[in-house]
Amino acid sequence: MPTTLVVSNRKGGAGKTTVSVNLAAALAALGRRVLLVDLDSQSHCAMGVGIKVGKTTPTSHDLFRSQEARLAAAILPTAFPNLALVPADPLFEHGSGRRDEGLLAQALAEEEITTAFDVVILDTPPSLDILLLNALMAADWVLVPYVPHPLSFEGVRQLTRVLFKIISGPNQGLKLAGFLPMMAAEHIRQHRAVNSDVARQFGDLRILPGIRNDIRLAESFGAGKPIHYYAPQSRAAEDFAILAAVITEKVWNS
Repeated sequence: MPTTLVVSNRKGGAGKTTVSVNLAAALAALGRRVLLVDLDSQSHCAMGVGIKVGKTTPTSHDLFRSQEARLAAAILPTAFPNLALVPADPLFEHGSGRRDEGLLAQALAEEEITTAFDVVILDTPPSLDILLLNALMAADWVLVPYVPHPLSFEGVRQLTRVLFKIISGPNQGLKLAGFLPMMAAEHIRQHRAVNSDVARQFGDLRILPGIRNDIRLAESFGAGKPIHYYAPQSRAAEDFAILAAVITEKVWNS
């Protein structure tokens, strides 16, 4: 079975899609066979890997519309080695669809997925709906990106309350990979203060090496390439390579 990692924060704008796309590419560059599944109807993961989603393109959201839909049928190859995508549907209305919290876990257990991939990364919407609950029920690990800002920290706290309910109940195997500072800048006092608040509440060891602010990350989405391929010498590419190494050590080598 592939290892499933969900990227989540209850606050929008925390960098979930940036992390999902670029961590997926960094792990793929290390030789892991990676499936990136976009559950957010903004459908930005497709943009990040240079794929256009048309009206007839199968998507992850088909699973929540029809009992006949299969997630494996929505897998698209990308131009990047070891990396495939299940795109999202920009027209899907969050809060609609089938209400079964186990749909995604069942779909990820299909043989076409379990034999073809080593890791599944789930990009999630910020809303607490059936899509986020499906992701948390299907995952082995959760990674929480946050911008060092009071609103993002509040999103972290809201998510951890949900995580506690999931871990203490229906998915007791779910583990926390850590909290990931985005646009990290230690010279900014507010960043230091929020990072200290996160460390104080959840523990220093749960704070992962941060992703520094880098305009090339935005440029890379415009170019349809993960940062590893768009600007391999950039500081963002370096930071995501470090993150991939840390996640590899934590998830597979611990």
